[in-house]
Amino acid sequence: MTTERPRTQAMTQHRFGGPEVLEPEVRPRPAPAPGEILLRVRAAGVNPVDLLIRSGTAPLYGDPPFTLGRDVSGTVEAVGAEVTGLRPGDEVFGMVDSGGYATHVTAPAAYFAPKPATLDHVHAAAAPTAVLTAWQALIDVARAGPGTRVLIHAAAGGVGHVAVQLAKAEGAYVVATARGDRHGFLRDLGADELIDYTVTDFTEAVHGIDAALDLIGGDYGPRTLGTLRPGGLLISAVPGDLGLAPEEVEARGMRFVAVRTDPSGERLAKAAALLANHRVRVHVEAALPFEEAAKAHELGEAGHAKGRLVLVLPD
Repeated sequence: MTTERPRTQAMTQHRFGGPEVLEPEVRPRPAPAPGEILLRVRAAGVNPVDLLIRSGTAPLYGDPPFTLGRDVSGTVEAVGAEVTGLRPGDEVFGMVDSGGYATHVTAPAAYFAPKPATLDHVHAAAAPTAVLTAWQALIDVARAGPGTRVLIHAAAGGVGHVAVQLAKAEGAYVVATARGDRHGFLRDLGADELIDYTVTDFTEAVHGIDAALDLIGGDYGPRTLGTLRPGGLLISAVPGDLGLAPEEVEARGMRFVAVRTDPSGERLAKAAALLANHRVRVHVEAALPFEEAAKAHELGEAGHAKGRLVLVLPD
């Protein structure tokens, strides 16, 4: 007599396309390898890059089938050999390589940090990519701090609104670009100066910037160079068209860095104190049931979400 292997529910796609390609399926539950944990996922963040991967615009996972999802929060269900510091029952959050749209996922233990007790799983799942991108760009690269003028594009978006708060927590002066109806939201988060890009050309209104964070791509990179002081820094955190080459920036006497967001439980643990005391708040625009993953992608593609979108996994 054989015992059936435990199962897990996942949202998988078998072809590139629109949100409708996301299909629920049941499959064998994974087991953690050495150095990994098995996470019972309670909530999973929906990132803009998920939409690009799903459609085939940015085929980072190769050809389907695959399961999307990088940001997760949940409970450790099992640990593999050589894992120290985490044990079954611990509540953690982190960024994984893929597979987060599922009730269970395995990933290296080093990708996770303890979930702050003051955050529920929905808000914890909304945090990893946004926090890690902003941290790597503004703290590790730009060294933002008192006396630093920082420009953040798409400031009301999932990464942007966290970047505003992280820069302010470090003592920087923050200039943010966003539609006018988002200005109250950003002002509450601490932005010092707000530019409505639908009314004002930011290249004419902003100057003397020490570090600019481009979360849009395309022509925003080249246009932003005109806002930087001599020797200023342009940081791009977009998965697609950067809009320029590093050589072009250097030829104009400025610096350019493209940030690739990497999983890091260590960085998340450092940011956890800011999240715990709400000095950095992750705004969740909508938390949808797991079975409405396609609707979450539709909302993301509409381009008007303020903050983050999250899927809530079934019990």
